[in-house]
Amino acid sequence: MKLSDFRNLDFNNIGGWAQGVKLTFCALLFGLIVLAGWWFMISDQQDDLKQRQGQETSLRKEFSDKQAKVVNLDALKQQLDEMRDMLRQLLRQLPSKTEMPELLVDISQTALSAGLQTQLFQPGPESIKEGFYAEKPIQLRMMGTYHQFGAFISGVAALPRVVILTMHDVSLKPIAGTAGELSLEGTVRTYRYVEEDEGGSAPKKPANQGGK
Repeated sequence: MKLSDFRNLDFNNIGGWAQGVKLTFCALLFGLIVLAGWWFMISDQQDDLKQRQGQETSLRKEFSDKQAKVVNLDALKQQLDEMRDMLRQLLRQLPSKTEMPELLVDISQTALSAGLQTQLFQPGPESIKEGFYAEKPIQLRMMGTYHQFGAFISGVAALPRVVILTMHDVSLKPIAGTAGELSLEGTVRTYRYVEEDEGGSAPKKPANQGGK
């Protein structure tokens, strides 16, 4: 086969080509077919392989994280039990249902002892929250100085039971024409512990499983 055999090829008479030219042309055609097959098939498979390799890395990390949690499971259970015990103890420091009326009287008396003028002290209906504590709103309207309000807050904090007062839509404004007196008006909420016989669902320590 000579180079001259590839010159002036007549594509309308492929059968008249030299044998060597035919074989060379067939080899080139076969190579193009293989290259096209690799481009359209093997390339897609390589992309899929890279994607699956990425999934493998993600799954390995997830497995490692879960394995670490399983190793520390006993310690986490112990911490959870300790947190439940602490929560039960904190909840029982809140006033109970029978103590609530006396507590409201104590709050009102504390305001009077601090020198505040109570124009409105109206407890509203309570509502049970989260199944283990109750919330009771109190509408207030009081007048007094900054130091008297400070004495009131300190007096409430000194009550025998834990008293939590949260402010909601409360305004504290100076009263015009007075010597530094303020007017407090709005709603505060106080909280009490819900006993189990009231249908409360205070956190309980789960029973051991598996005979342990």
